[in-house]
Amino acid sequence: MESLYAWLDLSQLGRLLLVVAAAAAGFLILRFLISLARKRLEGRTSQWARYAAAIAGRTSNVLVFVFALMLALKLTTLPDNWSTALSHTWFVVLALQVAWWLDVCVRLWTHNLSRSRFGGIQNPVMATIVSVVVLVVVWAVMLLSILANLGVDITALIASLGVGGIAVALAVQTILSDIFASLSIGFDKPFEIGDFVVFGDVAGTIEHIGLKTTRIRSLSGEQIVCSNAELLKQTLHNYKRMNTRRIVFQFGISYRTSPEQAKAVADLVREIIDEIDEAKFDRAHFLSFSESRLLYEVVYIMQTADYNRYMDVQQRINLSLLAGMQERGVEFAFPVRELRNVSAVRDLREQDRGVFGAQRQEGSPRGTSH
Repeated sequence: MESLYAWLDLSQLGRLLLVVAAAAAGFLILRFLISLARKRLEGRTSQWARYAAAIAGRTSNVLVFVFALMLALKLTTLPDNWSTALSHTWFVVLALQVAWWLDVCVRLWTHNLSRSRFGGIQNPVMATIVSVVVLVVVWAVMLLSILANLGVDITALIASLGVGGIAVALAVQTILSDIFASLSIGFDKPFEIGDFVVFGDVAGTIEHIGLKTTRIRSLSGEQIVCSNAELLKQTLHNYKRMNTRRIVFQFGISYRTSPEQAKAVADLVREIIDEIDEAKFDRAHFLSFSESRLLYEVVYIMQTADYNRYMDVQQRINLSLLAGMQERGVEFAFPVRELRNVSAVRDLREQDRGVFGAQRQEGSPRGTSH
């Protein structure tokens, strides 16, 4: 290298200018190559190409310049302390850049994991927890590596972090219970975003599943926020996963109905339901004698879980049943109560006995006087 400087007849200032020019040229060349690679990778559709394009786009200019400067400094001889300082600087910049690259990859992976193959959003709990854990580990390892490279004893630091972690865990038990509950939701998947659930007096659609809470949009429009730990303690009904709907309904007819008419009612119900494509008839029976009606029970299966379609079908059945009953002269029953006044009945009976006794006395033959 000295022979090169002698051949070029460069002074100390000239050497410095040569290093700066080489570093600048190297920076521009590397920046151009990175931009070119990014543009080419963005035109591809593979997942690995998208990761590589994101990494290229997040490459720091500081890293590129330091790398070019390190290459340019090979053109000159530096004192040992300068070489050591530059070596530490290079390691710190490289460690930060690698951590940043991993951060970008983890976030992209989390985004892809939280999307279904059909474009719908899945339960993001697992992706969120895993991404947080991985990012914490990545940046912690990066920080410890930099400190170790700078000559700091990290053994005592790691031990103190362990003790501090135990103290923090004891202080945030409630938060940790919710986080573990969200982890259970992620593994077991009792519900996902978009599912319609009912528990207690709450009914609504899942909007968001977080590390601590789950947000539900109720039927009346307001947003309900539930703790994950408390939510898992409830008996939860998930209607989104219902493929079919079993419907049971009852109706009653008048006691003035003849046995032949009562027998024909079940056949009428079967005919009505068989005409509906979305409903499958199961049974219709004369169930029991109630206080004021002959009670019938009908069961059919809706082939769809859509609640609005079920209500349309039920309305069609009710209207057809009403028309069929009127055609056959069968009356629907309505509650009838008979009230008896026992004391009034007793008084009427006594009055009847008095009138009857008086009539008997008036009709008897009169006695003859002597």
